[in-house]
Amino acid sequence: MIVDTAQWTGEGSFTASLVDTLKDLAGIGAVRVEDAPSSRTEPGYAFISNEVYVAFEPEPRVQITRRFGVPWRRTVQADRLTLEQLGEALGAVEGIGAPDYADEGMLQYLRTERIIPPYQTKGTKVIEMVRIYRAARA
Repeated sequence: MIVDTAQWTGEGSFTASLVDTLKDLAGIGAVRVEDAPSSRTEPGYAFISNEVYVAFEPEPRVQITRRFGVPWRRTVQADRLTLEQLGEALGAVEGIGAPDYADEGMLQYLRTERIIPPYQTKGTKVIEMVRIYRAARA
């Protein structure tokens, strides 16, 4: 499996655990993680937005079509997984869970945590949004 984190600053503990989980799942060929431009930090809170692009491993499948009225068999390359199946697989993993939003082109996770440094009364609220897309085949 190929993991590309060149365009990711490494922020987001949930994103890191999600990428580690994706490494262990069967049927995934490559993962690319990028920082989204909507990330921002201000006093009192931090909004971290990351995008994960997943390329599924191809699998040969036999497809039967009709040519001139005659059944014709041909082998095509299809993905081993779909985004829906990936969402179900991630939903079974403890610590990740089911996506908060899912449609045919994206899975979205939204996690919130409060970080309180020692010897201070006011903490920082960290909001982390991760969107998972299917990467286009080259």
